[in-house]
Amino acid sequence: MKVKALSRSQSSTTRSTIHDIRPTHKNLDPAAHPQARAREYTRAVTAAKLDRMFAQPFLGELKGGHVDAVTCLAVCRTNLCPVVTGCVDGTIRIWDLQNRKLVMNLEAHSRCVSGVVFGNQGGRVYSCGEEGIIKAWSIYPSSGLDRNEEEEDDESDDDDGYGKKPRARKTIVKSKTSIDESSSPYGPHNIYRLPTSSRGNQYNSNSNYAFHSIDHHWSESKLVSASSNAAVHIWDTERTTPISTFNNLWGSDDTVTTVRYNPAERELVAHCSNDRGIGLHDTRSSSALQKTIMAMKCNCLEWNPMEPYMFVVGNEDYNAYTFDMRKLSRPTGMFKGHVGAVMSVAWSPTGTEFVTGSYDKTIRIFSVRKEGGTASHSGYNSTGVSRDVYHTKRMQRVFCVGYTLDHKYILSGSDDTNVRLWKARSSEKIGQLSAREEASLQYRNALVQKYVHLPEVKRISKGRRVPKFVKKETAQAMVQKDKRKRKEENVINHSKPGTKKFTDEKAKAIVKTVD
Repeated sequence: MKVKALSRSQSSTTRSTIHDIRPTHKNLDPAAHPQARAREYTRAVTAAKLDRMFAQPFLGELKGGHVDAVTCLAVCRTNLCPVVTGCVDGTIRIWDLQNRKLVMNLEAHSRCVSGVVFGNQGGRVYSCGEEGIIKAWSIYPSSGLDRNEEEEDDESDDDDGYGKKPRARKTIVKSKTSIDESSSPYGPHNIYRLPTSSRGNQYNSNSNYAFHSIDHHWSESKLVSASSNAAVHIWDTERTTPISTFNNLWGSDDTVTTVRYNPAERELVAHCSNDRGIGLHDTRSSSALQKTIMAMKCNCLEWNPMEPYMFVVGNEDYNAYTFDMRKLSRPTGMFKGHVGAVMSVAWSPTGTEFVTGSYDKTIRIFSVRKEGGTASHSGYNSTGVSRDVYHTKRMQRVFCVGYTLDHKYILSGSDDTNVRLWKARSSEKIGQLSAREEASLQYRNALVQKYVHLPEVKRISKGRRVPKFVKKETAQAMVQKDKRKRKEENVINHSKPGTKKFTDEKAKAIVKTVD
């Protein structure tokens, strides 16, 4: 009699280590698994619960923090480690993000620091203050050299991420304003001022107009700044006076609050102003291109680094809006959730999501794309709610946020003098994942996305605990929204047919467009 026996290779039945689990063999025939979908749904619920159980986004604060509110923050475009923050008391601080330590505290300005930005090579940082002065600093203060010079001169392997050996102590340095003192490695490398004819008397007869924003060109040695005299100034980093100035843009005398260079179009600048406007202009022809007047003022603006025709603004109406620069008459996306003015926005390096900091003491992360979306407009999350909400009991109004270059962490600066570090994915494990861990994580995420439309999975994966103040304000806003919608329906129903129609919520945010 012939007997058939099961035979398997030794590699498919032997554990790779004594700590490894034993291999199992499954019958993949669908007929053998009549309850497969029910079991899969149970696994999706479990996966959603595990994701929330391990959600611990807050990593800590940067030690040796400021003594007043943090107003601005800059993350280097070419290096993971350096971070610079500016404060209301006029100081700027250089941080080593890898070790979460303070590298240098500089008494840079006599008034509030309104903007900081890294140069395109990452070796210098530029700050502007409300006293009307722009200063250039080195992020390698021990030698005063730029990044390229440091890389050529220093061949040491035991460095702290800055290309220099670790310093034994922190240094607090007052800025030098005279010509001789400015050559010191601890002083500013350069000081930029407006010409005497452009100076005003906002504070006194001898002071400049206040600077409100600054940005560095992505590929050239140029700066753009916004001042309180309703002007945008273009600077060459080697000259101490502006090379060009744009006044009365579109005939407006209101203060320009935010300016940003486009990452791809070299001479395109976008700005926000106090007249509730968002404008684009070309620095080569000194001509204004487009301008949109919104219902309420925008506090911040950032270009998408991967799709430079898109930008996002944070508005006083508690919402964030994404725009296509080719058509400013209507926002492409409207992102809700905050119950206070959006004070700052920052794109992730991947360009797929952005983070907002608000006056309501919370941070929200918004995914720009729909699930499975493409680069087309149909793939954009046009009316999105936040993917996640971050907050702590002690955190106050958030004035600045930023993504690190590796897309894994978020930085925030708030009114309580702290600079906090968060995980971009709240439940993500820090460190290297094994192949089995990575496969298991991808499987759980796929299950949650597959069943997220079902009530139980949706409640677990989308639900977030928020402060009591935010919860109450959100409930009140929903009541007000329902009231306005009901009123609009009544007006349409009791009007002559065709005379009244519903107004899109995105269209309500735009007042007019100026070409």
